[in-house]
Amino acid sequence: MKLYTIGYGGRSKEELIYLLNEHEIKRIVDVRLRPDKSSMGIWVKAKTSDKGIEKLFHDYNISYISLPELGNIFYEYEDWDKRYKLLLEKSGDLLFERLKNIKEPYCLMCAEKQASGCHRKIIAEHLSQITSYQIEHIENKSLKKER
Repeated sequence: MKLYTIGYGGRSKEELIYLLNEHEIKRIVDVRLRPDKSSMGIWVKAKTSDKGIEKLFHDYNISYISLPELGNIFYEYEDWDKRYKLLLEKSGDLLFERLKNIKEPYCLMCAEKQASGCHRKIIAEHLSQITSYQIEHIENKSLKKER
């Protein structure tokens, strides 16, 4: 089973939808801590599903699930990645509880365009250690594989 990740930062909505369709992704799991605070309106999780990011994905028949409990609470720290890994080691079972109920395959989404600078990479790596997932970070028009 493949586990995809993608970041919307620096992308147009058309590019993001193109990449998701290219990989036949029908389910997005938003792992942002505050999806309601996006700096660009199209990416914000609005109070109702007929606006913002939920409407965008709905219009393209892509399911949208927000799991803010998987957000990076350490992003202001220089060593955020080490802290986030430790959090998953200690509390991963609890944090992944809702994720386990989401039908696969799905794509983890956050703001950062490159997975190397985003906590979604740490989530994916952690999941690949406890499951048989193969990780694919969608970063541009050609897949960049990892694992």
